[in-house]
Amino acid sequence: MVDVMQPGLQEGNLLVTFTIVGILIVISERFKVLDRLGVYAAAGLGLVVGGLGHWTWLIILLGFLGSSHKATKWRLEQKLTLGLSESDDGHRSWGNVIANGGLPGIVAIVAWVLSDHDNGIWIFSAAVAVAASDTFASEIGCLDNRVRMITNFKKCEPGLNGGFSPNGQLAAAAGSTIIAILAFLMEQDAKLAIAVAVIGWLGCQMDSYLGAILENRGFMTKGTVNAAAITFGIMLMWYYLDFPHL
Repeated sequence: MVDVMQPGLQEGNLLVTFTIVGILIVISERFKVLDRLGVYAAAGLGLVVGGLGHWTWLIILLGFLGSSHKATKWRLEQKLTLGLSESDDGHRSWGNVIANGGLPGIVAIVAWVLSDHDNGIWIFSAAVAVAASDTFASEIGCLDNRVRMITNFKKCEPGLNGGFSPNGQLAAAAGSTIIAILAFLMEQDAKLAIAVAVIGWLGCQMDSYLGAILENRGFMTKGTVNAAAITFGIMLMWYYLDFPHL
């Protein structure tokens, strides 16, 4: 019998990974979750994450993709009217896929190289949780007018880099919690799952700080801010795991 629980480039894991990626392609095309290049990018990323990590990691990544799509579609027409939507039709592009999934993909590669999937899944989950938290905060919090700048708590316009709102903070917590729940279902470790939820939310705050201090002044782009925030989440989880391999 094929063992589907062994990680990395094992027959069982690859079989499940290719199956899930195939389902991802069909669903993305059917429900217009991603544009065409986004589908290709997600399929490639999925093969890396599932093939070098484990197919359970791919489930976590798909959970992010599905939930973030719902957040993007939430009151889309109103966001379009106000100029607060990053997409004209709710689709995510290949750029979104790489920005949010590139670093988690690198975590999967490193875990495979080090043969450490036990720690790898939690570092991976923390990275995805930061991306989910930031996406939820941006897509849902932008319609809350009670926005204040994170650096000085002064009122500011919705959608401004560094702005935060009550609804945005709740949405950020919800996004990271969704990823934490999926990680818990995969690994059954409540303590580390809680750490994922907290780190995801903290990463979102780091994204806001960097946006306010550096992006608004032209020193960073949205993509580099996202990457820095996800890296922050990776480092926090690495610290929480007591710096394995150091």
